[in-house]
Amino acid sequence: MDTKDKLFGKTPEEVAIICHSLDMPKYAAGQVTDWLYKKNILSIDGMTNLAAKYREALKEKYEIGLYPPSKVEESVDGTKKYLYQSGIKKFVESAYIPDGERATLCVSSQVGCKMGCLFCMTGKQGFQGNLTAGEIVNQIHSLPERDKLTSIVYMGMGEPFDNLENVLRSIEILTSAWGYGWSPRRITVSTIGIIPAMQAFLERSEANLAVSLHSPFEDERRMLMPVEQVYPLPEVLKTIKSWDFGRQRRISFEYILFKNLNDTPRHVKELARLLNGLKCRINLIRFHPIPDTPLEGSDDQAVQAFKDALNKKDILTTVRASRGEDIWAACGLLSTREMTRK
Repeated sequence: MDTKDKLFGKTPEEVAIICHSLDMPKYAAGQVTDWLYKKNILSIDGMTNLAAKYREALKEKYEIGLYPPSKVEESVDGTKKYLYQSGIKKFVESAYIPDGERATLCVSSQVGCKMGCLFCMTGKQGFQGNLTAGEIVNQIHSLPERDKLTSIVYMGMGEPFDNLENVLRSIEILTSAWGYGWSPRRITVSTIGIIPAMQAFLERSEANLAVSLHSPFEDERRMLMPVEQVYPLPEVLKTIKSWDFGRQRRISFEYILFKNLNDTPRHVKELARLLNGLKCRINLIRFHPIPDTPLEGSDDQAVQAFKDALNKKDILTTVRASRGEDIWAACGLLSTREMTRK
């Protein structure tokens, strides 16, 4: 079994420690970091401005740690679902979503998930492990359409704030001058509302925040999302309202619409009460059916009526376009199918 450590995902400080341990000159750390994040190489042999003896020394203990997707499925609408292997019979997904001049990549942060949300196929897999920062960023670096990306959302498999340190490290790689140099405003991280980690994220990152809401009523939200028992929605909102998001940073709420469950005028009224005074956006999401769930998605007429009612309450509300329905678009479906394949 290959036990070599992965260079991809390490910070310049960590690279410097490695180079020092191998008696490499100080400037070599900058060269190695540059090769990792600014250039496309798959092996240490590609670091051609390092002396051969230093490349050999690195290769004894380390490898780059980049790998391509193992499978891709493309929708008729242009959406692509990429599958990455992460261990034996373990897989994560990322979804590339082109939309005119914009292109978004939805990345995963965990293999499986322990949160058990009723509407999520990933949760049915159970928790199988955290992705490293390198594995998270690999979904971006190894993407064939990488140069077309305009935004990244941490809304794939897993709960990002259950893997906070690796998520923050991956954002550092994406936004640092030594990394990809992205503006943090091009990055959005989604959470079901793990309050301590959410506070740490707001303090240590400038990326945007999206919170899965799905019902303004605690009993309904608890049924949909067991985390409500630990971090109740009023406390989540209290934390958010106490934070100064400034003029640029965005806060949004994700709201999957379920037929005859959370799509009524009563829900509109309570959402308006809870979000009063908070500058935010609600993204309404059509439910992609998954196996073994009693939930049904609201029809188009109900979705439009819910959107219009919220906008009349002066809550900016949009409907996320459904994409990739012909390629197992709902998060976790493709990886589950691959895991169970004989």
